Amino acid sequence: MNSVAIVGGGITGLCAAFRLRQQKVPVTLYEEGERVGGPIRTLCENGYMAEYGPNTILETSPKIAALITDLGLDPRRRDSDPAANKNYIVRNGRMHPLPVSAGAFAATPLFSLAGKLRIAAEPFIRKPPVSDDESLADFVVRRLGREFLDYAINPFVSGIYAGDPAKLSVRHAFPKLHKVEAQYGSLILGQFLGARERKKRAEVAAPQAKKVSFDAGLQVLTDTLHVQLGSSVELHSSVHSVEKSAEGWTVTVLANGREERRNHSAVLFTAPAHKLASVRITDGEAVSLAALGEIEHPSVARIVLGFRREDVADPLDGFGFLVPELERLSILGTTFSSSIFANRAPEGHVTLTSFMGGCRSPELANRAPDELFERAAQDLKAVLGVRGKPTYQHHALFPWAIPQYNVGYGKFMDLMAETETRHPGLFFAGNYRNGISVGNSIVAGQEVASRVATYCSSDTLNQAEVVL
Repeated sequence: MNSVAIVGGGITGLCAAFRLRQQKVPVTLYEEGERVGGPIRTLCENGYMAEYGPNTILETSPKIAALITDLGLDPRRRDSDPAANKNYIVRNGRMHPLPVSAGAFAATPLFSLAGKLRIAAEPFIRKPPVSDDESLADFVVRRLGREFLDYAINPFVSGIYAGDPAKLSVRHAFPKLHKVEAQYGSLILGQFLGARERKKRAEVAAPQAKKVSFDAGLQVLTDTLHVQLGSSVELHSSVHSVEKSAEGWTVTVLANGREERRNHSAVLFTAPAHKLASVRITDGEAVSLAALGEIEHPSVARIVLGFRREDVADPLDGFGFLVPELERLSILGTTFSSSIFANRAPEGHVTLTSFMGGCRSPELANRAPDELFERAAQDLKAVLGVRGKPTYQHHALFPWAIPQYNVGYGKFMDLMAETETRHPGLFFAGNYRNGISVGNSIVAGQEVASRVATYCSSDTLNQAEVVL
């Protein structure tokens, strides 16, 4: 058996490669950059720890904990401080905790009385006729009202997707919401009635999931996977074309400036969608992935600022805050990084991680770092009572940050499914197909590894090898 080619060294590709190796399937992972891990990257300097990309993993599936254990990382695992579980929403310039109980919902000033009554009426809203697709905004207004869209869903979507609820597809971006309405006819009823099903699957709803990192940040995970894979990882290696061959698939790779052709039993695509759009595939005739280049990826800037603890008036007793578009601040939201995990800031200091740009203001993300530092500091002063100059600053720009599962996204999902069906031996997995969170990607990598391993051990492939 030739090795399986994995195109892309992000967390999905790394997890898939690790699990395939465990099943005795040889792999070659091609990463065009100088390092693996994609946006997962941790910088430690001057006593501060700055995450370039995601800050945490939501442990929504037992497969996440199993991976950490199998990698021997349990001693380095760090769960978030239980005191940092509160999430805040800004309204009228002030932070309000997102209510997590009926009593808190009744008392919160985050929603008006009319807004609360509209939300409480949700179980009595009839299901709509079956439709092909619906935007998240239309879905939320229909079921929960406009105020809930403006002061809960709008900031939530900006914080998670950096997206626009008027464009995102509820069917594809939030499939669980779509399924709950279809199955139970009510989101509120489904929250209670669906708990039994989640328990059977050993899954945890995102709000209740543990938030996980490691003693030296999330890069510990990707670095450990890289070490485990060893020479199976080839850096500075970009895949330009894939062609069906007698031995499976021939991959043309530009490795360290030299073009090479490699034979593989199967090919797993886990690179970002906009990268895959330019890969040439031939199986008797051309197979185009060009449509994947149409997937929207707004630019996002991540700003990490450190301050003396005494210069921040707010107690920072939560995970962070999100900003509704109506508040007209520059930042989309801020994570209280040093409140969530220990050792993220020097003694007597705090670390705050803010986000700018996204679909709300894509041009803002591309402004000069100094301007973004200043804008972030101004917003943090208004919301958290920050005074004084930052003691630490770090900027990271992601020009192709997060794939947007907008209305009509089904055509991209269909393209990948049809390509896999019509061209056995080709597989797709990643944040453009399986959900955008780190947890989604970890689970997707492990699940696609099982599919690839099954294919490689199938009678069809084995018989083809015998003939050859």
